[in-house]
Amino acid sequence: MTQPTKDSSAIHPTAVVDPNARLGKGVSIGPYCVIEADVQIGDGTEVMNHVTIHGPTVIGQRNRIYPYAFLGQDPQDKKFKRGEASSLEIGDDNVIREYATINRGTQGGGGVTRVGARNLIMAYCHIAHDCQVGDDTVFANCATLGGHVHIGNKAYLGGFTAVHQFCSVGEMTMTGGQTMIAQDVPPYVIAAGNRARLFGVNRIGLERNGLPPEEIEAVQRAYKLYFRGKMSSEEALAAIEARFSASEHVKHFVDFIRHSKRGICR
Repeated sequence: MTQPTKDSSAIHPTAVVDPNARLGKGVSIGPYCVIEADVQIGDGTEVMNHVTIHGPTVIGQRNRIYPYAFLGQDPQDKKFKRGEASSLEIGDDNVIREYATINRGTQGGGGVTRVGARNLIMAYCHIAHDCQVGDDTVFANCATLGGHVHIGNKAYLGGFTAVHQFCSVGEMTMTGGQTMIAQDVPPYVIAAGNRARLFGVNRIGLERNGLPPEEIEAVQRAYKLYFRGKMSSEEALAAIEARFSASEHVKHFVDFIRHSKRGICR
């Protein structure tokens, strides 16, 4: 049985909710949850039993947070000093499954861990400090991000995928199960293995995300020119730009490679 509050949220009598937490309309807090100070939860979010949320954390609207998830705990970073300013921001319409953990940021990494909207984060996943996760991603069970990782929109991380700190994974990329990523993975590709290697363009993923056939063809040709041609990296990128200047997605592919700091998976 829950107790309705004056702001139209419902809190189970066994839950512990700090008076300084801010709950929107229609928020549901289940049995034995702990919602600490400096936590803000948006309208319509459901927090199931045994969830702990530490602040400063802002959670958007209509999220579903499953049992034993732990959000907003201190970063697992030896440089982090207790009490330094850091926070977690989570967008709207996310599903966060059992035992998932998402840590706050650190001052050295910008201070904020961010998770966008409409993501599915399955059981036992971990998102470390200062990560930046886009929208519409899928993290299969036990996918793990080290600190400072960037994940692009609509990326799909297979089960037990591990991403080394400071790496980036491009949008609409798919990784196989048990993939170990130690270098940047460009957008629109399939990556698998320990250490990760590339296995072509994620054509089915691009089709499902509504890319027209001509865009998919341009991405595939750009991929082959860069990874299977005999030119240097910069020569290949210049040739791709010259041949596919009309393709927005090819331009993003080129920009990602040019701005990579850890090098690109091959």
